[in-house]
Amino acid sequence: MQTWDQLFLEVNIATMCSGSTPYGAISNGALAISDGQIAWVGPESELQSYDAKTIHRLDGRWLTPALIDCHTHLVFGGDRAMEFEQRLSGVSYEEIARAGGGIRSTVRATRNASHSVLLDSAMERVVTLIREGVATVEVKSGYGLDSKTEISMLEVAQELEQSCSASIVKTFLGAHAIPEEFQHDSDSYMDFVINEALPLAYERQLVDAVDAYCENIAFSAPQVAKLFEKAKSLKIDVKLHADQLSDCGGAELAASFNALSADHIEYTTATGVEALASSGTVAVLLPGPFLILGETQLPPIDELRANRVPIAIATDCNPGSSPLCSIRLAMNLATSLFKLTPEECLAGVTRNAAQALGLLTDRGTLELGKRADLVVWNISHPRDLSYWAGFNQLHRLFINGGVVD
Repeated sequence: MQTWDQLFLEVNIATMCSGSTPYGAISNGALAISDGQIAWVGPESELQSYDAKTIHRLDGRWLTPALIDCHTHLVFGGDRAMEFEQRLSGVSYEEIARAGGGIRSTVRATRNASHSVLLDSAMERVVTLIREGVATVEVKSGYGLDSKTEISMLEVAQELEQSCSASIVKTFLGAHAIPEEFQHDSDSYMDFVINEALPLAYERQLVDAVDAYCENIAFSAPQVAKLFEKAKSLKIDVKLHADQLSDCGGAELAASFNALSADHIEYTTATGVEALASSGTVAVLLPGPFLILGETQLPPIDELRANRVPIAIATDCNPGSSPLCSIRLAMNLATSLFKLTPEECLAGVTRNAAQALGLLTDRGTLELGKRADLVVWNISHPRDLSYWAGFNQLHRLFINGGVVD
């Protein structure tokens, strides 16, 4: 007789495993958990003799992997609502940035914020995501642009994981913008990031991945390549803000370093898409900034599909270009703005989002041996998760096998 900690019965399961069945769906399924891992999954009719400490009878509800937000900047000070008004009046994102606003304005606010203020405000945003079924959140630094504040942001990210139920992936984004004190010498700033800031964060075990912003208003491909070479020497995975506002060869650069992901990619060319396909790099699409900035250049969706590049979706939660703290709304926007299918959207916040964080062997699908991060939904079909906006059908969230209240 098989003995488990928990058993879910009378449930439909969207395993999100790749295959011929849409959503990897199992009708009238069953799923068992032991020691925080999935111990059995399949049709309920195939269950043999079993015993479970707790049995959940779910009355035909749907079970999916817990959701993953694989690109956020949710630790920051202040806000940029005034810039939001400026953009509505016709001032471009680039014009605001070149006038000292944009990321630099958040840098000033973040440097001036106390550690407790940063932690408390970030916790509110993380809890909001958890309430929508999110169990893993990537959190970037990048609003400090000096060693002290970059370290503080990463420490906040670490404390978030200690204080809430979600897993937090910490990404060092020291190469997010050129700070005012280096505004005429970006090479020297990049040297500082490579030789001082990153090694210090790495030494304190605060870095799971390294990111950079490759763009005309930020850093060139050669500059980012130097940073990525340093990251690789430390055996740290890399990812890239690529080709958001122009074609800077970001996708090709990310692929050349076997990056986990290339994010934004609105201006990525067919050559860039082919490079992503060859390297196995995930394309992370961010409908939030696309909407807020009024962008019109669509990511190369058809080319990504044709080349079978995994597509992930994230909120890009940040105070400037994406004040969005709803992964469900990001899914909905991805259907309306990018014409992704509901199945692509759910894969984009489960399986492919896990791959974009280097965590697919551990989560993102409902398979034997993976973490029991899963959501029970009050829905009639998984397509409902992209169809609805502003309506949370979450019934119960489990993280590592434990129910989240």
